[in-house]
Amino acid sequence: MSHQEPRYWVITASADHAATGRALGIVQTCHGKVAPLRRMRPGDGVVIYSPRDRFTGGAPLQAFTALGRVADGDSWQVDMGGGFHPFRRRMLWREARPAPIRLLLDRLDLTRGLASWGMAFRYGLRELTAADFACIEGAMGCGMDMGWPLRQAEAG
Repeated sequence: MSHQEPRYWVITASADHAATGRALGIVQTCHGKVAPLRRMRPGDGVVIYSPRDRFTGGAPLQAFTALGRVADGDSWQVDMGGGFHPFRRRMLWREARPAPIRLLLDRLDLTRGLASWGMAFRYGLRELTAADFACIEGAMGCGMDMGWPLRQAEAG
């Protein structure tokens, strides 16, 4: 079996949803759709960009709030009540501090030179370059190191 290089992703989610995902050791994206999660492979890097601190009525935040790697296993569906059945994927989250995007706009391939940089996060999931992921890791107080310590909570 050939080894595939990891891919890197940015998910747009409020900081309170990012915190819930870290606590549960999971990620969900795009209002719980399964297709975006199926694009990810174990070992892929994931960072969450949070435009607001809370999903409903939250204050502007505009920061990267979580960083980790996709864990082994497939996505699964949960019943959250009210007819909402989102899909989730296990994650290995890293301890990291939030990083305001304003400090990184001219350093990221994703946003460099864009007056309307927020459009890059409009669709909920977007692939990043390895260089962008490394830049965000550094801004969050982490180095790009495959041996970095991980924190995994029980999921599913």
